[in-house]
Amino acid sequence: MNNLFKRSLSAAMIAVLRPATGLLDAATRLFAFARFAARLHSPLDASVVVLGAPEVRGTGNIIPGRELYLYPDLYLETQEQGRIDIGDDVVISRGVHLVSYYSISIGEGAMIGEYVSVRDANHAYGSGLIRSAGHTGGPIVIGRNAWIGRGAAILAGVTIGDNAVVAANAVVNRDVAPDTVVAGVPARQLLRERAA
Repeated sequence: MNNLFKRSLSAAMIAVLRPATGLLDAATRLFAFARFAARLHSPLDASVVVLGAPEVRGTGNIIPGRELYLYPDLYLETQEQGRIDIGDDVVISRGVHLVSYYSISIGEGAMIGEYVSVRDANHAYGSGLIRSAGHTGGPIVIGRNAWIGRGAAILAGVTIGDNAVVAANAVVNRDVAPDTVVAGVPARQLLRERAA
């Protein structure tokens, strides 16, 4: 085959397959949306973009906002009275784990980076098997427009203020003030922004 014919054939194949790829992508997103919605006790707004069906474990007590953007490989678990509230316009990136025995609240416009772990309970420690010792912990609040960097861990009982930034791989074991940047293990304040 000559080069002109090969290029023409390639262009024709792309023109035919591109719409099919778009339909497949749309069907995949629709399936992910429907699968996620079926596991929740609250309705899932049509504005939510679900790029891959989250793995939902436990009670399914998850209250999603509007205009969410949910990347693949999310793990969402609620146990006992646990609840996960997600505000409007939140982005949750690939591989994030949210595990609630008490409550996790994510404020409007927050962004959560890849592979972040947010867990509001710890295994109780004492005599006997840790696995059967129960849990201790407390609610987690992530404020409006907060940005949680890739790989960070947010521990039980922590409040992260509005507009705060948690650097990648930080371990947050105490409250973070609004308009503050924290980093490290454990996370410590690096910078405090002036209020506009």
